[in-house]
Amino acid sequence: MNPAFRRLWTLVAIFLIAFIAVAALRTCLAGKGLRDWIPGIFTGGKQFRPETFTLPDKPPLDPKDVELLARMNEEYARLTRAVVPSVVSINTAGVQTERLLDMWGRARERRYPTQGQGSGVIVTKEGHVVTNHHVIAGQQQIHVTLHDGKSYPARLIGEDLLLDIAVLKIDADASFTPLKFGDSSQAQVGQIVFAVGNPFGLGETVTQGIISAKERSISDNQRDLFQTDAAINPGNSGGPLVNLRGEIIGINVAIFSPDKQNPGFQGVGFSIPTNDVKDALFQILERGRPVRGFLGVQMRDMEPAVRSALGYDGAEGAAVLGISPGSPAQAAGLQLWDVIRSLNGEKIRSATQLFTLVQKTQIGSTVTLGVWRKGQNLELKATIAESGATNPAAPSAKNSAGQGNTRDPEEVLQTLGIEVRDLSVPERMQGFRGVVVTRLAANGLAAKLIHAGDLIVAVNTTRIGGVNEFFLHLAASASVQDTHMHLIREGQALRVTVPALPRME
Repeated sequence: MNPAFRRLWTLVAIFLIAFIAVAALRTCLAGKGLRDWIPGIFTGGKQFRPETFTLPDKPPLDPKDVELLARMNEEYARLTRAVVPSVVSINTAGVQTERLLDMWGRARERRYPTQGQGSGVIVTKEGHVVTNHHVIAGQQQIHVTLHDGKSYPARLIGEDLLLDIAVLKIDADASFTPLKFGDSSQAQVGQIVFAVGNPFGLGETVTQGIISAKERSISDNQRDLFQTDAAINPGNSGGPLVNLRGEIIGINVAIFSPDKQNPGFQGVGFSIPTNDVKDALFQILERGRPVRGFLGVQMRDMEPAVRSALGYDGAEGAAVLGISPGSPAQAAGLQLWDVIRSLNGEKIRSATQLFTLVQKTQIGSTVTLGVWRKGQNLELKATIAESGATNPAAPSAKNSAGQGNTRDPEEVLQTLGIEVRDLSVPERMQGFRGVVVTRLAANGLAAKLIHAGDLIVAVNTTRIGGVNEFFLHLAASASVQDTHMHLIREGQALRVTVPALPRME
């Protein structure tokens, strides 16, 4: 053999021996035997032998030992089977136009498609669905998916923006399974409830909890809500809160979450009591819009300065600062600086409570007002009118002497003709504060003074933080005086004076 080849094979043999020695050493150090060194060589063809095992065939508890829990479990399931067919998933789509402000304060338009999800509950055999207004607000297409998976288009019948309720009608020639309204006034703190809805678009979901509190307020408009710890998440809005009889006692409307960008359940959810929802539903089905009571007074809470000015030391009440001419308040004999202490025997703690009670009162009904006037306690009778309706009665000579007669806030805002929106998150991140004008009525008093896209930052000397605050200050000011608005237009700070409403003849 050639010496060169002999040396090559010698080197290869040395390499193989070294490799095998190292591999064997690693196997031993790993605690394995020679059989594991090269799998399959030393198995001798041995087949896998099944393990012997025994599973228990009896539960740890006899059903008789948990008879009450077993019955409760079955009743929960039975209640769910009865309720779920009436709950629907709502999907919406549309295109919205948004006016944004750039870093120089200039307005620009942006059109973008929108989609939304929510829940609703069928309340009539004809297919009327109650949901939240914010679920369908601004959307052009609405589709409802039933328990059996069938999907139908739906149309908007009417809406109550203050209550955050909307009524839809399923466009289908069929009979539906409605859910009955319960009496929400009978609901008690601590009673068991179930929230049913479409969280995160997952489809029908049932969660169980209790009513944690009543008469909760989360905004100026949304008051007297139920608080519940039944899990409510985004997508549950508009779904029902039901009691143990399967009756609707609330419409789920909101959750409390510290993270506003990514809201999630924190053990605190809110529902609109069904007695309020039922009233709004009947009004919308009968008249196409909600009907609210009107007394015709401008009120103020009993702050220390007001108490001192009136010489009033009572614990309850709201002070009368203005009376609308021809209103039920004027007809009842209310006077400026009266203190309304009660309505139909219910004590008044604030002006907000009084307005809420009046709005809920049936149109045409007579209420008894407990009034304090210069140290005397009086009882006056007032017939509640419809908010926004024209009052033909002529004002008294005392009130017709000039401008400044108190008006219904809705009338004031309609006469001015201004529509605004809250700032978006990107706009707030740029440091802007106030409200953005979205539309102006052509015949409104402010049409030639204010432009769409203006950023209103203050009314008179009060800085504005949001839409509700803006309308509150504007309605109170414009009905009695010229109103100064501080705004930003195309990057320039301006002051515009809107004249007071014309005198009511």
